[in-house]
Amino acid sequence: MSDPDKKVFGISRDMLMMVVALTLVTAISAALLGLTDQVTREPIRQAQRAALMANLEQVMPAHANVPIDDVIATFDGVSVYLARDAAGALESFAWEVVAPDGYSGSIRILIGVLPDGSLHAVRVTDHRETPGLGDGIVQNYAWIDFFIGKTLANLRWAVKKDGGDFDQFTGATITPRAVVKAVHKGLQWFAANREGLLAMAEGK
Repeated sequence: MSDPDKKVFGISRDMLMMVVALTLVTAISAALLGLTDQVTREPIRQAQRAALMANLEQVMPAHANVPIDDVIATFDGVSVYLARDAAGALESFAWEVVAPDGYSGSIRILIGVLPDGSLHAVRVTDHRETPGLGDGIVQNYAWIDFFIGKTLANLRWAVKKDGGDFDQFTGATITPRAVVKAVHKGLQWFAANREGLLAMAEGK
């Protein structure tokens, strides 16, 4: 019968066995986590790519290229996707803007802009706004489609409560205000960088 008080390298046998068992469990857990990461990484990447492609289709006009593979990275780290016709002519740009001041957190928005600076379409891709109130930025198509064709100059970029042209939702002004503000800033960014973006797009 083994003596549980017997020591190995100054450590009791029971304590040593516990350390060995914990080490094995940790090693096995780490290996399983690594294997899981390897197995799931590519499916996750493909799902994210498919979601982005679907959203790009909604904010860009009909095109012959694959915008997700026709992208330029600007000096300030913005990824701008390009839509082209069959002859390769540029049709529109699309990129993501973030409204940090939503009611329940940041709101991620994809905007599609034609080369003349007018909006082709806007879609909210991620938010945590209150169902039935703030989520009108996704569910209320009449509201989100009001952005179509808008430019920096052809309307007042604020909700009506703030003297602008955009409707707010009953009981939820913060959410539409945040989206309008973010899209407005996106158009201002485009106007400031338009010539450079056109040159980079044509140079690809």
